[in-house]
Order: sequence, then C-alpha cells, then structure tokens
Amino acid sequence: MPNAHKEEVVSNLRQVVERSKGAILTDYRGLTVAEVSALRKKLRAVNAEYHIVKNTLFKIALGGEISPELENLLTGPTAIVFAHEDVVAPAKSILDFVRDARKQDVKVKGAFIDGKIYSLEQVQALSKLPPKEQVIAQLIGTLNGPVGSLIGTLDSVIGSFVLTLDAIAEKQGGQASA
Repeated sequence: MPNAHKEEVVSNLRQVVERSKGAILTDYRGLTVAEVSALRKKLRAVNAEYHIVKNTLFKIALGGEISPELENLLTGPTAIVFAHEDVVAPAKSILDFVRDARKQDVKVKGAFIDGKIYSLEQVQALSKLPPKEQVIAQLIGTLNGPVGSLIGTLDSVIGSFVLTLDAIAEKQGGQASA
C-alpha cells in the first residue's frame, strides 16, 4: 500500500520529468554526500538537476509501459540528471565529473531523450556537440552570408544605375541628381 511520502516522491518526479528535455541515468555508488552536492551545484549551472531515485518509483512516475531498453537502464542504484533546456551541457558536465571522480562504481548508464534511449557511447558523442546557442549562431551566420552578398550586389547595381542616369543627365545639359 503506497504511503504519503512515496506518493509525494512520485508526484515530484512526474513534475521534474515533465519539465525536462532529457534524462541521463547514472550509477552513483561510491559518491560521498559532498561529491553529490558538488555535482548538483555543477549541474545547476547548466540548468539541470541531479536526483537519486528508486527505480520502481521512477517507473511509476513515467506512467504507462516503459521500453525494455529503459528497463535495462533502471537496474541497481540509479541517479538521474534531468536537463531542463539543452541536453548537451549536462551530458558534458556529468561525463567530466565521472571522469574526474575516478571511482569505478560511478558511471553513466545511458540516456532517455525525447522518448529514445541512448547508450553510453551515444551520450559521449552528444557531449561533444557544440551547445545549442552556438549551433543557432552558426546557422544564422550561414543564412546571413548569401543575403549579405545579395544586398551588396543589389546595392552595386543600383549605384551603377544612378551613376549612369547622372552621366546621361550631365550629357544632356541637365542637373546631376546628387
């Protein structure tokens, strides 16, 4: 029979899951309270949260059926990084932390992003992508290049046309337009 505390935990997890863009599942064994606090602080800086969860309560919070791949990730002690915006920065932060911690039991299991399961290798590849803001800036720069060239070409054509009209006006004895 569920107790009030478990119902509250499930409710809070549901809210976090609904707000998040993705979740990176980790094994946290071997981390001290101070290390978990340091990791949470590091993840807050990239708009992410770190929650140690009971697998059964997390499954209930997800509701409905879960895939066998996700079921495989939800074995043993589990802590989850919930990314609230871009998933790349939290992935990089958690992988850097795991590498720097140098503890055998602490590892990234995989990720659950937009309903798709990602392996450790895919999470590592994701962490190497540039941040979302940089990708958007590159796209805008790419789109701006041809537009800038078109504007320059049109300005040159219009300028040449005006100069031609001025030359014709002077030749006919009229006043130049400028």
